Amino acid sequence: MNRMQIKKRSLVFFMVPQFTMLPFSAAVDTLRIANRMLGYQAYTWRLASLDGEKVYSSCGIGVEANSSLAEERRHLGGENRPGMVLVCSGIDVEQFNNKSVNAWLRECYNRGVAVGSLCTGAHVLAQAGLLNGKRCAIHWENLPGFSEAFPQAEVYADLYEIDGNLYTCAGGTASLDMMLNLVGEDFGESLVNRICEQHLTDRVRNPHDRQRLPLRARLGVQNAKVLSIIELMEGNLAEPLSLIEIADGAGLSRRQIERLFRQEMGRSPARYYLEIRLDRARHLLVQSSMPVVEVAVACGFVSASHFSKCYRELYHRSPQQERAERKMTMATARQQAVAA
Repeated sequence: MNRMQIKKRSLVFFMVPQFTMLPFSAAVDTLRIANRMLGYQAYTWRLASLDGEKVYSSCGIGVEANSSLAEERRHLGGENRPGMVLVCSGIDVEQFNNKSVNAWLRECYNRGVAVGSLCTGAHVLAQAGLLNGKRCAIHWENLPGFSEAFPQAEVYADLYEIDGNLYTCAGGTASLDMMLNLVGEDFGESLVNRICEQHLTDRVRNPHDRQRLPLRARLGVQNAKVLSIIELMEGNLAEPLSLIEIADGAGLSRRQIERLFRQEMGRSPARYYLEIRLDRARHLLVQSSMPVVEVAVACGFVSASHFSKCYRELYHRSPQQERAERKMTMATARQQAVAA
C-alpha cells in the first residue's frame, strides 16, 4: 500500500438523548462506504454515551453505546485516543447541559483532537465554550435561540462550517456533505465521487448553500419585489423597519407595497411583518430559557404586555402557556424514554 492508502482516522460519536437519526446514519454510512471503496478500515468509530448505556433517538430507535464518558476521558491518554469527536444531538438539546461533557470536549480540543457536531450539537460545543469567536452552523429552526444564548459564536445558516479543528453541520443531509468533505481532505475527489455514486447523490453541496428552500419556493410567491421586501423584513426583526423605510428600500410607494401584499400574501405588510416576528418569538420560547420580556425585546416589541397580546391573538395562548406546554411535552417524552 502507498502512503495514502494506509491513512487512518478514528472517530467517536457522542450520543445525546433525542439525537436525530438521519445526520448520524448519513455520517456513519459515508465512512462505511469509504472503507469499502478503499478496501481497508481507513475509518473506525465507536459510539459513546454519558453512562455507556443505550441512547434513544428522537424517532424512538435506540442505539447501543460502546463506551461511557468516563472511559472516553481515559482513552485520551492512551492508544484508543480518537482523531475526531462528533456530538450527535437533535430536539430539546437546550435541556442537555453536563459539566463533565463540557470539560471532556475542551480537553479533546486542547489535545489536538478535532471536535465537531451534527444537527443541533453546536449547542453542546457552545456550552463548552469552544465556539466563542468561531464560525459554526446549526439547524435553521434552532438558530434564533442559539444566537441569543451564545452571542459570541459566529453562527450561520450554512450547511456546515469548518473553523480550524472545529466541524459543525446543520443536520439532515448536511451531515453527508460535511463527511464527504472530510473524506475528500483525506483521500481526494475521486473517492468522494465514488461514494456519491453509492449514495445516489449527484454532487457535494457547497458548505454555504442555503439550508432552507428559497423564499420563492417556500412561500409560493413569484413577485420579485414582494420577495425582496420579505427578505428585508426577515433581516430586521429585533428593530422592525417602518413601512416608509421598507418602501424606500424597495423603491416603491407605501400604496404599491400595500397592494402587492394584499394580492400576493392575502394580508397587509404590517400584518405579515408581525407574524414573522411572532414566529421567531415562538422559536425562542420553546428553545431557550430567556425571560418573556427579553424574548419580546429580541423580536422588536416595545413591551411584554403588547407582545403577549399579539402572541395570544395569533396562537390562541399566551407566551407563558406556550412555554409551559412545551415543558410538559418534554417531560412526557422523557418519561416514555425511561419507560422504554
